[in-house]
Amino acid sequence: METIKRNIAYKLRIGSLFHGKSVIESERFRFLEYNSRKIIRVNIIANIVEKYISDDRRYLAYNIDDASGQIRMKVFGEEEIRKFEQFSQGDTIMIIGNLKSYRNELYIMPEIIKKLDPSYLLVRKLEIENNIEVKDNNEIRAVRDQIIDIIKNAENQGGVDTEKIVMDMNADPGLINAEIRKILEEGLAYEPRPGRIRYLG
Repeated sequence: METIKRNIAYKLRIGSLFHGKSVIESERFRFLEYNSRKIIRVNIIANIVEKYISDDRRYLAYNIDDASGQIRMKVFGEEEIRKFEQFSQGDTIMIIGNLKSYRNELYIMPEIIKKLDPSYLLVRKLEIENNIEVKDNNEIRAVRDQIIDIIKNAENQGGVDTEKIVMDMNADPGLINAEIRKILEEGLAYEPRPGRIRYLG
């Protein structure tokens, strides 16, 4: 079976999205061009400032704000709405999702929404402002690849525990945990419950 490769979910502030250029081909949104990157998926931390569900329960919208700007998050269909309707105005959330555009409105279609402590808003702001990133080298790439392989191979068991990944690998536990966090943040994997990881692709 062919594996679908997911795009990296870039950590951005909402205001940055409106400094990018939407690239439209054949009347369809393809990606956002920002800082020489082609952005399709994003990882954003923000507060919910408004929530709307249509009477027929086929459309859900959250307006979110991270103090740099506001954007709308849209969910379509009853099944998807059931996955995401539990959040309320005032909640701080992390969203991993795809950028879309309709009638010149840029919006996010979520894949994952997770409620966070409000302090994460400041953490993300400082992280982006300071441009924190781990220097890439052969060891880090090898650890990351091995983690992804372990998570992939555990899919038929319904995922793998973080502790088992650390125990099975011959590498620094701090590095392993840091790479696991990055894999989760990029939307390549998710936690069905705390400490358990499954592959998204």
